Amino acid sequence: MKRIITLLLVTLVVTGFAQKKPASDLDKKIKEFDAYTQAALKQWEVPGAGVAIIKDGKVIYLKAFGVRDLNTGAPATTETLFSIGSTTKAMTAVCLGMLVDEGKVNWDDPVVKYLPEFQLYDPYVTRELKVRDLLLHNSGVGNTDFLWGSMNIPSDEILRRMRMVKPSYSFRGGFIYQNVFYIAAGKVIEKVSGQSWYDFIMARIFKPLGMTRTATKLKNIQGDNYTKPHFKVNGKIQVIGHTNDDEVNAAGSVWSSIEDMSKWTLCMLDSTKYPSTSSGQAGGRLLKPATWAEMFKPHTFVTPSQFYPTQKLTNPNWMTYGLGWFQHDYKGHKINFHTGSLSGLIALHAQLPDQSLGYYFLGNYDHAEVRHALMYKAFDLFALGGTRDWSTEILSLYKDLNNNQEKEIARLEGMRVKDTKPSLPLSDYAGKYTDPLYGTVEVSATATGLKVVMNNIETATLEHWNYDTFYGPWEKAWYGKAIAQFTLTPFGKVEKLVFEGLELRKVN
Repeated sequence: MKRIITLLLVTLVVTGFAQKKPASDLDKKIKEFDAYTQAALKQWEVPGAGVAIIKDGKVIYLKAFGVRDLNTGAPATTETLFSIGSTTKAMTAVCLGMLVDEGKVNWDDPVVKYLPEFQLYDPYVTRELKVRDLLLHNSGVGNTDFLWGSMNIPSDEILRRMRMVKPSYSFRGGFIYQNVFYIAAGKVIEKVSGQSWYDFIMARIFKPLGMTRTATKLKNIQGDNYTKPHFKVNGKIQVIGHTNDDEVNAAGSVWSSIEDMSKWTLCMLDSTKYPSTSSGQAGGRLLKPATWAEMFKPHTFVTPSQFYPTQKLTNPNWMTYGLGWFQHDYKGHKINFHTGSLSGLIALHAQLPDQSLGYYFLGNYDHAEVRHALMYKAFDLFALGGTRDWSTEILSLYKDLNNNQEKEIARLEGMRVKDTKPSLPLSDYAGKYTDPLYGTVEVSATATGLKVVMNNIETATLEHWNYDTFYGPWEKAWYGKAIAQFTLTPFGKVEKLVFEGLELRKVN
């Protein structure tokens, strides 16, 4: 009889009639998050993405979605490389922190101690700027992304031109996002360590963490398993050209896979500890605990105008910036996070530290804020509770913002004074316009208007709009439209060109 009962039990197991182990609460949440993620990516029309969730010291979710290139249909995998954009900044802060731990740098050292050539418009700011200030966007210098976005000059030249940029607000008196100061932080690392920022971060972060699918810049990627950027142009999502971000380096040039970024997320959540790797690399920690904690202290307040539109939905009581991290309160808890954005490519790294919860998102569709939606969904589902449909709410928020922007463009275009003519023949506007800060703009006459080429890398085709103002599309359609305004001398000769807000003088 005993043998018969045993055989019966074996039969039940083999045939599937034995009772299955019930799914754990975590398994159910992972399944729910996966279904929500798939629906949200479809809702936002994202071609390809990667998502990682870390909880209590473990990677509990790691998955890639969609394609890396709409033209080829090549699938995205957990090893596909995406631009991590400005989430690189936290890595640069850690690199500086390592040098602080080694006694080679102090956070409050003046920058000129290491970079005497880094001069700013205001001599007082040049003298008083501290190493930590390079990471805080509070220097008083406004956005200068034109130095790398509209030019093809080396990083040393980018820094040299900063002395010509007039301040936008008082030193440490506000917050305006500043990529170029992170380039300067990379130069401090180079001067102190004797290694380029590229070599330093590779040796001191990527290698110890076993991040074998990570490159310091696009040009260093080997193989073809990397994504293309995508943008919606004239109502259709299409592949666009890569942003030239190599000289941005310490501010945002890293490319990585979601699998590698899960290792980085885990490390940063666990006070920079990392395990031994399969290749024999010993485990350890990147920073001393006190230096790691310094990364996440609120160092400066962020103004509402410089924060993310999601604040309209989360209603934070405070918004701050640490060393490479935005911060705000959410349901009584502190969130550390940072986005990465280049044309057609996005990333988001976030922590809910008191819940040992981390999140990372990579995507290949311009400013698809599903990255924020999935962050809040993950924090709700795996820690804080709540059933808000963040994807739908944030999508509605951004649709309203886009509609308002389109209305504003339409309003400005409606202010055009009709039936005016240029003061001069089109050929008189042609020529070279220069500025020591902004570079060179070449203008040539066409049959219907003007062709404008900025620093030999960006081109726009403009038609007469009114008086001595010309308006028209960029060659890269995803840039939208450009505007050029010419001013004349009292004697009727073209003297200046204001192109997209940048003022240049004509070379006679």
